[in-house]
Amino acid sequence: MPHARDTRPSTLISVDIEAAGPSPSNYAMLSIGACLIDRLETAAPDHFYAELKPDREGVLDSAMSVGGFTLDGLRASATDPRSAMQAFADWIDSVTPEGSRAVMVGFNAPFDWMFVADYFDRYLGRNPFGHSALDIKAFYMGVTGLPWAETSMVHVAEHYRVTVDLTHNALDDARDQAALFRSVRAERAARPD
Repeated sequence: MPHARDTRPSTLISVDIEAAGPSPSNYAMLSIGACLIDRLETAAPDHFYAELKPDREGVLDSAMSVGGFTLDGLRASATDPRSAMQAFADWIDSVTPEGSRAVMVGFNAPFDWMFVADYFDRYLGRNPFGHSALDIKAFYMGVTGLPWAETSMVHVAEHYRVTVDLTHNALDDARDQAALFRSVRAERAARPD
């Protein structure tokens, strides 16, 4: 039986996370930032940010130093994961018009998506993004025809002459990713079919 094609319009949401290590099986998601790729006419804010109390103890020093977080600091000041993920889901719902579907967009989306999907499943039992994400690196590779080795953020930013200041603040990085995505999409739109 063929699958029904989802023809709903998409609401593209740039998402970035910071984590204590490379996978959600052993390491906590520490922060999550998201913003709309395109501003919609909505009363909701166009962005979301939360820091999460760690729910696992594993850490890689290199991952922790990048974001400037400590597990003790997050335990003292961050939001518990269930509340953070509920707030994130509520925000996604608030910016996704009725009849549209939310699509997560990320730079190296497989990394960020695995944490987001794991946390949504673990704490809410549902993922507002469904089971997929749009990867900017792969989209860029498809649009430009360049090899995978030339899809780093540095290469993409240079290609579009976009300034990207990778701060490892999840919201700042989500905003930079959104700008890169808009540039790739504009190049694609300017090409004849």
